Amino acid sequence: MSLFQLQGSAEAAGRCMLAIETSCDETSVAILNDGRTVRANVIASQIPVHQKYGGVVPEIASRKHMENIVDVVDAALVEAGVTWDEVTSVAVTQGPGLVGALLVGVAYAKGVALARKLPLVPVHHIEGHIYANFLAEPDLTFPLLCLVVSGGHTHLIELTGHGVMRIIGATRDDAAGEAFDKVARALQLPYPGGPQIEQLARSGAEDAYELPRAWLENSLDFSFSGLKSAVLNTLHRSRQRGETIDAAGLAASFQAAVADVLVGKTCQAAREAKIDTVLLAGGVAANSYLRTRLTTALAAEGRRLVTPPLVLCTDNAAMIGCAGYYRLLRGITAQADLNAIANLPLL
Repeated sequence: MSLFQLQGSAEAAGRCMLAIETSCDETSVAILNDGRTVRANVIASQIPVHQKYGGVVPEIASRKHMENIVDVVDAALVEAGVTWDEVTSVAVTQGPGLVGALLVGVAYAKGVALARKLPLVPVHHIEGHIYANFLAEPDLTFPLLCLVVSGGHTHLIELTGHGVMRIIGATRDDAAGEAFDKVARALQLPYPGGPQIEQLARSGAEDAYELPRAWLENSLDFSFSGLKSAVLNTLHRSRQRGETIDAAGLAASFQAAVADVLVGKTCQAAREAKIDTVLLAGGVAANSYLRTRLTTALAAEGRRLVTPPLVLCTDNAAMIGCAGYYRLLRGITAQADLNAIANLPLL
């Protein structure tokens, strides 16, 4: 039997899975039963460490993962009330992400799987975000449409089965989350920028500034670089002229422009694919303004939006365990040469 491979049924191997997520600045470990019941989902955030730098410093992130990983694993086992002897499989984020950060999780997962002779399942980080929705609603039925919105990705993905997916729309430049972060930095808001933009926008008017929307006619693709540049240029001109900047209005106008495009493209994709259930995934899925706009727009067309709870929108190991379980059921396990891949493609 090959290293890390199944030695019995996939269902038995998935009975008690330990999942690890270290793709960016959260060290997270989860314990799941049968891919659906989350016994523990421990997250050690590095936000306070990186805040003073205005963003994630890769070298610091990987060092903190090395410092945290053993304690977080121990905490997850204690919270779940399980021993190492009860763990039947391991799942880990292989990529994409910061390579040094990913390596910490991959190396630890390989060590555990090797020492305990357990199947090891590599998981794509974005597939994990998608599967956070299956933790929120385990009985989802295909076909499904998923809008993935995060710092590095903005995708529309059609799913017709577990592991059967097709990207029907993607960003051509900046991801929506990346645009949020850059605009927040330009507004001199603390890291992480997305929640700061949302909070500031609550006291601003959406029509305070006229900002562009890139509709890219006859395409489901996205583009946010023009919008980001328009905000940066507005700030630059105002500062050069000594004009007062309506920061709340600019944040609200920017957020509305992003949501207009995300909502419009998602509704268009759902209509064209004739899909009635839409999933929202990724860190930006925690944005309540986007959730409300998308829920309302889809409901007007007789469709519904499924969203994970907020704790499962940001990076966490529970979503990796859920995705890993369904990969395990399909017989997908790692080879001995498993390595972290910073730019791992989804398909």
